[in-house]
Amino acid sequence: MMIKSLAVGPIMANCFIAACEKTREAVVIDPGDEGDRILMALANEKLTVKYILNTHGHFDHVAANRRLKEVTGAEICIHPEDAPMLGQLSTMAMSFGLRAENSPPCDLPLKGGEEIRFGEEVLKVIHTPGHSRGGLSFAGKDVVFVGDTLFAGSIGRTDLPGGDYNTLISSIRERLFPLGDKMRVCCGHGPDTTIASEKRFNPFVGGV
Repeated sequence: MMIKSLAVGPIMANCFIAACEKTREAVVIDPGDEGDRILMALANEKLTVKYILNTHGHFDHVAANRRLKEVTGAEICIHPEDAPMLGQLSTMAMSFGLRAENSPPCDLPLKGGEEIRFGEEVLKVIHTPGHSRGGLSFAGKDVVFVGDTLFAGSIGRTDLPGGDYNTLISSIRERLFPLGDKMRVCCGHGPDTTIASEKRFNPFVGGV
């Protein structure tokens, strides 16, 4: 699987492009801003986008949904619990003193357990609530895209609507850690990490 990351927008959210090197089919995970920059990255690699995957509905992870949808026609995928946020991005961003364009509605709701296929690649959908009620992670053979559920040495905040600390800890320990120590973790902000590293060193969920 080819993976390209771009830190986008004023909050520097990580947008990931994951693609099948053979067929050039791709998914875009969390297009949070700078839609034209994301589109340029896709064009440079001659990739065709099949799905727009939203790990959750916060504006800094989905604000470029509209631009990507308009240009690529790709299906927008999000958990039903977070889908209502897509029409509230402008209001949400204003509360942080920022601007965002509302997203088109969800095309393909994902609840967990589904498989997202693009070319010869597959991502398994895992429901990982806690940062938001509809938080999703997308796991491949050796990499998992976790949004704001887990960070290198930290965890997602739980003080926003729909957040819950105990739920988040359970999601990490019961749904992400079993993926295996060698699993690369692509986070919604900041650097990548591994399951092994977070098990050992993360002060919130380590020591297991």
